[in-house]
Amino acid sequence: MRCVGTVVRGIRTPIIKENDDLANIVVDSVMAAKESEGFEFKNKDIVAITEAVVGISEGNYVTVDDVAQDLQNKFPSKNIGVTNPILSRNRFSIILKGIARGMDKITLLTSFPADEVGNGILDEEVLDASEYNLASVISEEEYKKTFGSWKHPFTGINMIDLYRELIESEDCEVEFVFSNDVKTILDYNKDILTCDIHTREKTTKLLKSEGANVYGLHNVLSEPIGDSGFNPDYGVLGSNKATEEKLKLFPKTGNKLVNEIQKRLNNITGKQIEVMVYGDGAFKDPVGHIWELADPVVSPAHTSGLIGTPNEIKLKYVSDNKFANLRGEELKDAIKEEIKNKDKDLTGQMITQGTTPRRLTDLIGSLCDLTSGSGDKGTPVIFIQGYFDNLAND
Repeated sequence: MRCVGTVVRGIRTPIIKENDDLANIVVDSVMAAKESEGFEFKNKDIVAITEAVVGISEGNYVTVDDVAQDLQNKFPSKNIGVTNPILSRNRFSIILKGIARGMDKITLLTSFPADEVGNGILDEEVLDASEYNLASVISEEEYKKTFGSWKHPFTGINMIDLYRELIESEDCEVEFVFSNDVKTILDYNKDILTCDIHTREKTTKLLKSEGANVYGLHNVLSEPIGDSGFNPDYGVLGSNKATEEKLKLFPKTGNKLVNEIQKRLNNITGKQIEVMVYGDGAFKDPVGHIWELADPVVSPAHTSGLIGTPNEIKLKYVSDNKFANLRGEELKDAIKEEIKNKDKDLTGQMITQGTTPRRLTDLIGSLCDLTSGSGDKGTPVIFIQGYFDNLAND
């Protein structure tokens, strides 16, 4: 009997730069790892590539000036409301610099006590003891008086102070407002740039229904400015800081890449290997409370074999209920038969309770993101074997 199920390997690659042949690098790196580690390829193995190196190899960059120009085209008044940006130096500060460079005044509305992905903005214990609650509208003056000394425990930074300094450095006026009702912005401006990620369609629709002139970050650089980069689906959502004047956008050619890598690996190995591009892994830190999903999706591109959700039975439930009187090999054999004979679609059945009801690409993307990390591991490619196996696979 096999003693190991899923195996995940971080694959080291050369440092990837603009215009590199990424498909060739990925295939060569996986094949080199195979020779080094001595594994054999199997059908339904998975090769995953982090979106960062996909965007880099594409050369899909925009500048702060590109952002400023696009926003001036969209908001000729140069006076806008900006709603619910995430509080991130890496993810939003350079976008904000572009917004400020293109505008004369910004009214910036942010949610509290944290942004959309869990980055804190104030001390929640102080909030509980204050005159304010989650339905309050808090001015910047009131924020400073009650919460302004607060700094994030991980970064040591108050992001409101940082964002004010950044905006004013571009000769742009700013007023901060704190509210959990996005419609509050309508009291200040009808030209609005929405910056939320996962509720963007709902927010845009809501504000437009109130007569506002609304664009979202997914509309910014959705087409090129001159010879700039762009992303037709996500605009500057999912972008990362490259330099103080440049952003790397979320990849736009991922589907072509994953299918090309799959084809090459199939030609070499004779196996049907699935391939995906992954970004943030969609998991929540239990201490910092940050939801690790600043990207608009976990996987912007994947081969067809990764579409769907798990169809698994809960071993604990079966063992404790249907086979409560069995032990040892008899129990294991009974459960293996249960797995072999399970329905092709277990949706809604009690036997699945406690399994994870998420898309395969979201689950696998979380596994990949945790494996590759966000620092200096040097493994932007992840190779997974046995993910689709179960106890009945000997």
